[in-house]
Amino acid sequence: MNRNKLFASIALVLIGIVFGVVLVSGFGYVKNGHSSAQIGANNPLVAVNADAQKLSEAFIEVSKAVTPTVVSIEVSGEKKVDIPDDHRDFFKDFPFFRDLPKSQPQRGSGSGVIISNDGYIMTNNHVVEGAKSISVTLTDKRKFNAELIGTDPLTDLAVVKIDAKDLTPAFLGNSDKIQVGQWVLAIGNPLGLNYTVTAGIISAMGRGGLQLIQDSYGYGIEDFIQTDAAINPGNSGGALVDLNGAVIGINSAIASRTGYYQGYGFAIPINIAKTVAKDLIEYGSVKRGYIGVQIRAVDDAVAKSVGLDKTKGVIVESLIEDGAAKDAGIEVGDIIVSIDGREVYQPNDLQGYIASKHAGDKVQLKLWRDGKNLDKTISLRPRKEDKNIAATDKKKEDRKLDASLETKTYKELGLTVKNLSSNDLKSYKVENGVLISGVDNYGAAFEAGLRSGLVVTEINKKKVDSVKEFDDLVNSKKGSALLLRVRDAQGNVRFVGLEIPK
Repeated sequence: MNRNKLFASIALVLIGIVFGVVLVSGFGYVKNGHSSAQIGANNPLVAVNADAQKLSEAFIEVSKAVTPTVVSIEVSGEKKVDIPDDHRDFFKDFPFFRDLPKSQPQRGSGSGVIISNDGYIMTNNHVVEGAKSISVTLTDKRKFNAELIGTDPLTDLAVVKIDAKDLTPAFLGNSDKIQVGQWVLAIGNPLGLNYTVTAGIISAMGRGGLQLIQDSYGYGIEDFIQTDAAINPGNSGGALVDLNGAVIGINSAIASRTGYYQGYGFAIPINIAKTVAKDLIEYGSVKRGYIGVQIRAVDDAVAKSVGLDKTKGVIVESLIEDGAAKDAGIEVGDIIVSIDGREVYQPNDLQGYIASKHAGDKVQLKLWRDGKNLDKTISLRPRKEDKNIAATDKKKEDRKLDASLETKTYKELGLTVKNLSSNDLKSYKVENGVLISGVDNYGAAFEAGLRSGLVVTEINKKKVDSVKEFDDLVNSKKGSALLLRVRDAQGNVRFVGLEIPK
C-alpha cells in the first residue's frame, strides 16, 4: 500500500468517527452528560396585557382563599323501591319476588359552605333530604359526622353542623349589588372531582318560573342567579363567589337535557340564603313572612287594558283569607308595581324580596288600581296553607241574563263564546259568566292564553252575565285591550289581557 492510499484510508476512518459522534449527540454537543438541544421558542409569543394578568391573579387569589371554606358532603339513606303493593301480592308465591326489599340503600354527594368558625355549614336541601347519615370532609382531609340542623324546601336550602372549632368561614356578600356580566367563580365537588373551580359570568338575575322548587301546593321561591360558570352534579350547595372572594350565591341547579353542564347554572342569592340560615340555626325552621296573595306577571295586553304606561308589575289574582294583604285592603285585580321602592316585573321579584323578610316585618307596596297609584303598608304574617285561601269571587248577585245573543264567534280573535247553562253554573261553581266554547290554534285569543272550557266571569273588573254583555264590551274596546278574569273547571282563577283589533 503506497503512502497516498494509507492517508486516504486514515482520513476515511476519521471522517467515520466524527460522523458517528454527531449522530449519537443529536447533531449537537454533550455538556455534563446532558443534551442541550434547543426546543421551543426563546421567548413567549405574546406579551400578556397587564389587565389580563391582574384578572388571572385575581382568579388565583380567590381560588386559594375561598376553596378552604367549601366542603365535600356525602350522605347515605334509603330509596323506596317503586313496586306497587298489588304487584307484590300478585307475585307473592314467587320466593325471589316476595323477598325483594321495599327500599334499598342509596348514597349521594354534594358541597357545602362553612358559615361559622364553630362548624355550621350551608348546603342545599336536596343534597341532604332524606339522609340517614351525613359526613363532611374539609380541604385538609379531616372528616366529620354532621348533624342536620334544619331545612327549607321552599328555597332548597339546609344547614348542617360538625363538631369542629377554629374553622375559616366564608365571607357572605350582598347579592343585591351584583350585576349581569361580572366575573364569578363556582367552587364545589362536581362529579366526585373535589374542590373544582370554574369561571364564568353572571348571565342573568332574578330567574324564576323554572319549577325547580315546589311544595305540594305548587309554591316555591325561585329568584335564581344564572351563570355560565360550569356547574355539574356535586356542585350543589357549593359557593358562587365574586372576584373579592365574597359568596354571592349557593349553587343549586342546572338547566340541562342531559343532566350535565350545558351552559346554564343557577344559584340561590346569598341574601335569601343568609336569612334562611340564621332562622334555621336559631329556631330550626324558617320564620318567613308572607303578603298573602297569588300573583301573575303583567304582560303587554294586561298593561294596556288597565292603562299602565309600561309593562310592569304583577297582578293579584287571589287573596289568602285572613292574610296580610286582604286585611290591608288589597283587592283582586290590583297590580303591585313596587315593593319598598324596588320595581316589580315578575312574581319572583316580589317573592325573592319577601323571602328575606320575617313575619312581623313591614313592607311598602305601590299599587295600580283603576288608573291611580296607591300606597299600602303591609305587616307580613306567617304563611297559612291552601285550605285558608279565600274565595275570590265577589258577593253573589242575581244573574241578569240577556238571551238575545246565545253565542258569538270573533274571527279576528279566533274566539267563540256562549251563554252558560244552569248545569254549567253548577259545574263551574259560578254565579255568572260566559263560556269559551272555541279557540283557534295560534289565533289572538290562543296566544293570550285563552282556551276552550274557560269561563269569563269579569271584563275590566265588571261582572259579565251574557254573550250580549261580552259583545258590547268587545265592540267598545276596539283598538284597545280588555282585562278578562277567567276560571277553569278546577276553580283556578287568573287574569288575561286580550287585545282587540280595530
